[in-house]
Amino acid sequence: MYSDKKNVRQVSALLKAHGVRKVVICPGNLCVPLAQTLLHIPDYTCYPVNDERSAGFFAIGLALHDAAPVAVVCNEGSALANLLPAVTEAFYQQVPLVVVSCGLANEGSVSLGNMVKLSVCLPDVKDDDDALHCNRLINEALMEATHHGKGPVHIRLQLSEPLFKCEATELADERVIKHYQGLNMYEQDYAPLVQRLNELKKRMVVVGQMNNIYLFDKKHERTLAKQFVWMTENLSNHTTPGNPIRRMEELLYPMDLKTQQNLAPELLVTFGGAVISRRLKYFLRKNKPSEHWHIAKDGKINDAFGSLTAVIEMDPFEFLEKIAPLIEDVPPVYPRQWEQMAEKLSEPRFPYSEMMAVGRLIGSVPQGCSLHLGNGSSVRYAQFFPMPEEVEIQSNMGAEASEGTLATALGYATASEKINFIVTGDMSFFNGMNALWNNSYGSNIRLMVINNGGHAQMQSLPGFTPDERAIRFMTGSHQASVKAWAEDRGFSYLSAHNEEELETNLPVFVKADITRQPLLLEVFTDKAADAEALKQYYKSLRKN
Repeated sequence: MYSDKKNVRQVSALLKAHGVRKVVICPGNLCVPLAQTLLHIPDYTCYPVNDERSAGFFAIGLALHDAAPVAVVCNEGSALANLLPAVTEAFYQQVPLVVVSCGLANEGSVSLGNMVKLSVCLPDVKDDDDALHCNRLINEALMEATHHGKGPVHIRLQLSEPLFKCEATELADERVIKHYQGLNMYEQDYAPLVQRLNELKKRMVVVGQMNNIYLFDKKHERTLAKQFVWMTENLSNHTTPGNPIRRMEELLYPMDLKTQQNLAPELLVTFGGAVISRRLKYFLRKNKPSEHWHIAKDGKINDAFGSLTAVIEMDPFEFLEKIAPLIEDVPPVYPRQWEQMAEKLSEPRFPYSEMMAVGRLIGSVPQGCSLHLGNGSSVRYAQFFPMPEEVEIQSNMGAEASEGTLATALGYATASEKINFIVTGDMSFFNGMNALWNNSYGSNIRLMVINNGGHAQMQSLPGFTPDERAIRFMTGSHQASVKAWAEDRGFSYLSAHNEEELETNLPVFVKADITRQPLLLEVFTDKAADAEALKQYYKSLRKN
């Protein structure tokens, strides 16, 4: 019989999945749930060792003989501290020692410091989100024991009363995340990966933030374009073949659950950094693919959708061009389903608003410029509009925050010979206005500040209905203008309070020649009207 503790059964199942077959167990009441479970799994050979210091070195000996990871289980506190000498030896000798310490939830633990490659803490599992979180952490720790050189890792197992209830009859059916060191036949057989690629017909690629432009080899571009649905955002720059799906928010918003289920991928491939679309994240988390492969040069886990099954450590473009000739040619039914829906979307027509300002700017910028999207709303609104092919997109949304966006954009522009357009909201500008307090940047800067007196996007979020007293605290309401500060810092100042003024000043703002002074265009809108215009647009998508 196995422990009733979900995280105990998860550890027990995943140790085996990652090649651990031998476990050294030190005595201790908190070790009982895990020890009881491991002793009932015939795949494990367990060794009792009373002294933790000796137990650690004993485990090292087993690992050196078998050239395989070995686990050692102990209580937390001084018991764990006594393992530190062996952990230190394992670190310098590069031995894959897996330390599993057992302690009570919400109590402190001894740290093994920088003598372990990775340390993770597993909460006592209360719901499916906790279970998914623990699954990722266990996989991540066990993968790290042999990733880029071997070494010790630490899994801290948090437990709660009752400790000794062992009535479960089955281990958890746990997701196993595998690591591939590129597609190198000498490192690991990747034939099963290619086989699964051809078995799973509904394939999707989601590209996160990328800071470069990549042109695929022509002989591979057609195959890749038609055998996958490509989901991309402006922050991905031009890193996809063919014509990718860019407006996923608008496609997913009116889609009913049955249609979402029918259009869910069987295989999801991801590369790049942050993905901004909330609806795409929700869609993929609720409709999990059979397999999710993340392609990254650093080989690190990125489990944004809770479905990761493989990390492939290589350049994503090299991966795609390597698999292209291995894909069996099948009619592109699945990609065409998405493409046909996307083709029905027309470009939105907003009344005077921050959405209109972003759209008009994108439609007017000269080819070959750089466009910096400086806060969350400008990034999301830019997705509504077609981006010129030769425009380079930059943003600080890697951490999904707008911290330091103005200073980053100014630094980039200072080193650039291109015209650099920067779009930011009023709150981001005022929070980062000291970025203009230096003399390094030049006149190749065009800064659009959308001033709607606070956080407009927050007001369009479902369920956001604060009372009037709370509005000022929740949305940062204000009545300030950037004009004085901009002119004091040497900017030529323009403003727009309505569509006519925007149409008058925008041609001056987007002219292709570098001007004598940097330009700043402050666009004043009403945040309540902006939020209502956005809501009405999404409502219209349901009618269509």
